[in-house]
Amino acid sequence: MVQAPPARHIGVTLLPLGLVFLVVGVSTALAYPFLALFLSTEVRADPLRVTAFLIVAPLSGVLVSSAVARLSDRRAVRRGLLVTAALAGAAGSVATAFVRDYWILLGLAVTATAMAGTLFPQTFAYAREILLRDAPARAAMGISALRTVFSVAWVGGPPLGAALLSAGGFELVYGVAAGAYLVAVAVAALWLKPSVPVVEPEPAPDAVSQAAPRWKLFALAVAFTLLQCPLTLGAQALPLFTSRDLGGQVSDAGLLLGLCAALEIPFMLLFGWLSTRVPLRLLILAGAAFGVTYYGIATAAGAVWVLLVAQVVNALFIAAVTGLGISFMQDLLPSEPGRATTLFTNTFPIGAMLAGPLFGVAQQFGFRLAFGMSTALCAGGLLVLLVVRQARGAAEPVEAVAAAS
Repeated sequence: MVQAPPARHIGVTLLPLGLVFLVVGVSTALAYPFLALFLSTEVRADPLRVTAFLIVAPLSGVLVSSAVARLSDRRAVRRGLLVTAALAGAAGSVATAFVRDYWILLGLAVTATAMAGTLFPQTFAYAREILLRDAPARAAMGISALRTVFSVAWVGGPPLGAALLSAGGFELVYGVAAGAYLVAVAVAALWLKPSVPVVEPEPAPDAVSQAAPRWKLFALAVAFTLLQCPLTLGAQALPLFTSRDLGGQVSDAGLLLGLCAALEIPFMLLFGWLSTRVPLRLLILAGAAFGVTYYGIATAAGAVWVLLVAQVVNALFIAAVTGLGISFMQDLLPSEPGRATTLFTNTFPIGAMLAGPLFGVAQQFGFRLAFGMSTALCAGGLLVLLVVRQARGAAEPVEAVAAAS
């Protein structure tokens, strides 16, 4: 067998992808948190139109990402897709900086912005191909490390976006976002190789390498949707919960979210390291259990300090599920990394759309209920993960298969 190159070589290989993740993370983190504010104040859209925009935009992203995923797995065009998606993001950001017509912006959202959204799963798919070629035993760890870069961007992106908004308005916010996308264009076009063929590690003699059945993929997608819906529901309810139910301030929510985001980074690296020693399924089951625990604590919390301490558990939940979930799904579709990655990443916007009506229920019956519903959602996701087992041959992580070969 051909030995994997040294770790330093792998790090250098992943460096351009890490840069792509950083600039894409920054570009989205700059503008996304202020989208509703932009639509309400700059575009002067009424609440109904804002709601429609916030539903149609992610839904179109799911559809476009799914279509691009199938194309990327059938033809060696992944680098070209990365360049196209980054160009679409730059064009959409430049147009949004100056256009204030609601229907034109909606058209951009379902075309250019939706295409730009494929950068996230397609870059992960490209990274998967590189890792399977150079270091199959560390595929999950490499994916988790790249996911950490995206988290770093989201730690600094929203504060930077707020500063840009104060300094130059939305024109400056979207202008800087466009510049970040252009950096991604340059990196993808000049630094990445044209194509990286999918090379699966040689399986053990008694292993059967095959894709999981469709019904299992669907069930696992449902599980991850249930687990990620609370990320949006809890974040939406947190400012109101801390100020109205716990006697704190709205600003306490910012402290809690910032602390959680900071803790996620080392925990993602930790879980990435553990993935070389522990099956991915067990780590994700543990992550789902952490989710049940955190939202259970939040539901019963009587003071802000309880939530502050509980962010350790929340960060463990997010790090395990979002940091390892991509590799988990990629192991189920070994020859279709684009489809596998998109199948996982689409669960977040779908979960975010489901969070909307649940938040409406919490507005009627109390914001503590939002965390109670989140507890139930995480418990449901954990139950599905426990019941649904992977197909034989995809059940073991790539690391274990590589070690056996």
